[in-house]
Amino acid sequence: MQGRWVGSWRPHPRRGPILAEFSTPGPKYGLPGTTGHPGHDPTRDRAPAYSFRGTKHTATDSCSPGPRYYIDSSITNTGKYVPPSAHVTGRYKTKSEITPGPSDYTTEPANKHVFHTAPANSMLSRPKDFKGFQTPGPATYSLPRILGPHTVYTRAEPCYSMRWKSQYQSCFQDMAKTPGPAAFDKVELDIYKPKAPKYSM
Repeated sequence: MQGRWVGSWRPHPRRGPILAEFSTPGPKYGLPGTTGHPGHDPTRDRAPAYSFRGTKHTATDSCSPGPRYYIDSSITNTGKYVPPSAHVTGRYKTKSEITPGPSDYTTEPANKHVFHTAPANSMLSRPKDFKGFQTPGPATYSLPRILGPHTVYTRAEPCYSMRWKSQYQSCFQDMAKTPGPAAFDKVELDIYKPKAPKYSM
């Protein structure tokens, strides 16, 4: 230890002035407030403001008759208020004298729409054969061929046909019917060989 300093740290000189050395103008320059409606900070969100209005001024010329006329408390802006009440009246007459009783209705078929039931299969008779339901059978349609050339929607495979035997150089060929060497004209040599020079007088 060397003196009052511990370690290798030592105080260093200040690089520039600090703000505490200068006097400020104080609250002369204030930021706009964030509460209230007037003078609100434009950079902040403003909540809705509601104002309380004063009472209305009394009108000099009143169109109401005042307390001169007594209005019953049951009279409203839609008419007289009548509370609900039961009236004892006679039984109304009906045209049909015989009405169905509870035993005339069957609710068993409707239970499957209300409660969960297991699937049930019923045995029904074969329906009648109607002329409108007679559809064409499989033999009515003819499918395009898929073998050979000129197929519609498939790739044609190579096709080979069986042809008769060629008579060229065959023992069954009649050589007397073929042309001989004398049947062809003589071809000039200048046609298929280099032409020799010719001189005229």
